[in-house]
Amino acid sequence: MSALVEVIADELLEAEKTRNPVAPLTQRFSELTVTDAYQIQLEVMKKKQTAGRQIIGKKVGLTSVAMQKMLGVDEPDYGHLLDDMQVSDGDKVKISDMVSPKIEAEIGFILGQDLVGPNVNYLDVLMATKYVVPTLEIIDSRIADWKIKLIDTVADNGSSAKVVVGNQLSSIDGVDLRSLGMALYNNGELVATGSGAAALGHPAEAVAWLANKLFEFGITLKAGELILPGALSGAVTVKQGDRITAQFGTLGSVSVTFE
Repeated sequence: MSALVEVIADELLEAEKTRNPVAPLTQRFSELTVTDAYQIQLEVMKKKQTAGRQIIGKKVGLTSVAMQKMLGVDEPDYGHLLDDMQVSDGDKVKISDMVSPKIEAEIGFILGQDLVGPNVNYLDVLMATKYVVPTLEIIDSRIADWKIKLIDTVADNGSSAKVVVGNQLSSIDGVDLRSLGMALYNNGELVATGSGAAALGHPAEAVAWLANKLFEFGITLKAGELILPGALSGAVTVKQGDRITAQFGTLGSVSVTFE
């Protein structure tokens, strides 16, 4: 299996580089397990780090019941965030750099302390959180036509592409992240709404799940890392000319333009 892991990792790297997506892995490799898919993801990360990239955080996906039902799973998944994926608030992103992008709004957590599984709970996460920050995750699939199952998206780094990080850093003191509202706009038109509860009932629960899941792979969430706990609404497809803004009440807003 290790040889196949490397072959698929190289295939996904090439697809990302050329923007030519690959056929679904689950259609071609029926023997792949979810554990294999995580090994593929980790192999891709190893190759990117060897090329000079740095890990700046992690992301949780499939935190909504609707998305889990769609893919026939009963738990979230995760991916890695790298330094070349970060976009500043208000910047522009080229559509041509991606295959078929969509966008989601999330409450980003910036850790002040390490979080080490396997027994992390959401209170541990709140204690370890230095700031929360408004973020937009641009997701993309190197799998053709988004025809993904859990194994496909896990191998493909949780279908992650870029993260837009807002400028306002907020303490969580006095903020109820569960009920915090989010409004997502495309060129000034409201296209989605949500609240913190969309991410496993509380976004800190999603971060706790991640810390405990990563323990299985010998990975720790580190102080200073940015953690995305999952989308607060369904993903919105974007096209050239779109300006996307997410507003998070007292936590501020974040925006990006596609060109």
